[in-house]
Amino acid sequence: MIKKILVLILILMTAGGLYYIGQRHKPTAVFNPGPRVVAVVVAPVISDIFTDKIEALGTSRANESVDLTATTTGKIARINFTDGMTVKKGRILVELQSDEERANLRSAIANAEQLKRDLTRIEGLVKARTLPTARLEDQRTLYKKARAELQVAQSRLRDRRIVAPFDGQLGLRRVSTGALVTPGTVITTLDDLSVIKLDFTVPEGFLATLKAGQTIHARSDAYPKFTFTGKVSQIGSRVDPVSRAVTVRAIIPNDNRKLLPGMLLRVSLIKNQSRSIMIPEEALITTARKKYVFLLQKNNHVRQQTVVIGRRRPGAIEILKGLKIGQRIVTEGTLKLQDNSKVVLQKADNAANGES
Repeated sequence: MIKKILVLILILMTAGGLYYIGQRHKPTAVFNPGPRVVAVVVAPVISDIFTDKIEALGTSRANESVDLTATTTGKIARINFTDGMTVKKGRILVELQSDEERANLRSAIANAEQLKRDLTRIEGLVKARTLPTARLEDQRTLYKKARAELQVAQSRLRDRRIVAPFDGQLGLRRVSTGALVTPGTVITTLDDLSVIKLDFTVPEGFLATLKAGQTIHARSDAYPKFTFTGKVSQIGSRVDPVSRAVTVRAIIPNDNRKLLPGMLLRVSLIKNQSRSIMIPEEALITTARKKYVFLLQKNNHVRQQTVVIGRRRPGAIEILKGLKIGQRIVTEGTLKLQDNSKVVLQKADNAANGES
C-alpha cells in the first residue's frame, strides 16, 4: 500500500514539472500600440507692432505751486477764502489790520496833491519872471519826493494783503481771523493743476533716444484702470554722477483734476515702434545649445525649428530668423513632443489647415 502511494506521488510530481517546463517555453503574444499621438494647441506666426518702452518711476508736480505767506507782521482782519477754493489771479485772500497804513497813505496823497498844486503855481510865476528858476527846481524836487513817499505808503498797504499770484486751487487754511502772523507764516497753498509736470529719471544709456515731444504713459495706484498720457517737454542738462541718470520732465493734461502734486506714477516712455514677426512666449523652448519651436507640418507631424529671437514683451517674443508669417507652431503640449511626432489639434487655431 505504501509503495502505491509513493508511486502516485512521483507520477504527480513528474507531470507538474513537465507542465511548468511547457508553460515557460510557450510563445507569448506581443502588443504593439502603434505610433503615439499627442494632443496639442497651435497658433499662427504673426506680424505685429513691437514697441520699445523705458520704464521709470516719476513724481508729479503742479504746473505752478506756491506757499502763500505774510510779508509783514500783523493781525489778520479778514479771510476771504475757503479750503480748496478755485481762485483767479489777483484775488485778495487775506487782509491784515491796516488802519495805520491807510492813514499814512491818505497823508501821502494829500501831501503829493498839495505839492503838485504848488508846483503848478510856481511854474506860472517863473514864466512871469516873478520867481527865479532855482525856486522852480526846488519845488520839483519836493514834488518828486512826495510821489516817492506816496509809493512807499501804497506798497506798505499792499503788504497788508495776501493776493493770489496766479489762477489755481487753494489748499487748507492754516490761520484764523485775529491770529498774529509774521513774515514766513504759511497761510495756505496755491497750485495750478490745469496741467501736471511729471519728473522721472532715465539711465544715461537711453539718452540718445530721448527727445522732446515723445509720448509717455503713466499709471497711479490711486487709479489702477486709468492711463494718463503726456509728452516729454524737457530733458535735463546734467547726468547725475552717482546714479548715471538724467532727469526728464513730461507734461500731462489734468482736465479731470485726478492728479495731485506729489503722487508717485509708473511711467512708460515709448522709445520706438517697428513691425516684427511675433510668437507666443510659451511656444519657445530653450536649451543650453539652441532655441527652437515645434513647427506644424501638413501631415499633422511636427518638426523642431531652430529660431533666433530678439526683443521680448509680456506674453510674446520677437523672431529675427527661422519662421515665416502664417506658419503654425505648437503653444501647448510641447513637453510631450519630439522631432517628427504625430499630433492632433486640441483646439482650432486662426490659421488655415496645413502648413503655410
